[in-house]
Amino acid sequence: MPSRRCCALVVLFAGIALSALAQDGAESARPHLGTPLGEAEIARSSITIFPDGRNLPAGRGSARGGAVLYRERCAACHGDSGREGPAARLVGSDGLFSFGDPLRILRVRDHPLLVLSVGGLWPYPTTLFDYIRRAMPHNAPKSLSANETYAVTAYILHLNGLLGMDAVVDAATLPRITMPGLTRTRDECPPDRPCTGDPCVQ
Repeated sequence: MPSRRCCALVVLFAGIALSALAQDGAESARPHLGTPLGEAEIARSSITIFPDGRNLPAGRGSARGGAVLYRERCAACHGDSGREGPAARLVGSDGLFSFGDPLRILRVRDHPLLVLSVGGLWPYPTTLFDYIRRAMPHNAPKSLSANETYAVTAYILHLNGLLGMDAVVDAATLPRITMPGLTRTRDECPPDRPCTGDPCVQ
């Protein structure tokens, strides 16, 4: 009887040892790619701006200063007035036709992106800031400072008739501007569970 117990114990310990070796082997077989990120590195990528202005950076910019930046960094793709393209149209209403822009239909034929307008479709000015800072200019994304991004945002809002040329925007004033596209949005979340991001666009 004692010998059977000894055999059972030997088998048990052997099984535990083999299991540990297998785990060690599996661990050593992993590629161990990547490097853990520190808080400072995460903060550099955590740049999402919410509709209510959360996460807007410190800084300020004027539409007048943005006009200079626009001519230097944006007009080649979006046109002198923000209407010509060939990149997405920044100014005016959506659609193929406009009484105030009779040549739009001809431009849309060659550049279909021009059927939509940032000024007519986007519901929040903070989204405009977020997109400019994150993705513009196309050949050098994330190259604009916070002050420059505020300035370009202010100038595009000016082109859409939403700000005067001498207006200055910052983290406090930008979220207060009402975009025409806001009337085309609807909140899909139930009243007892508010959305944490942008509502849906109709």
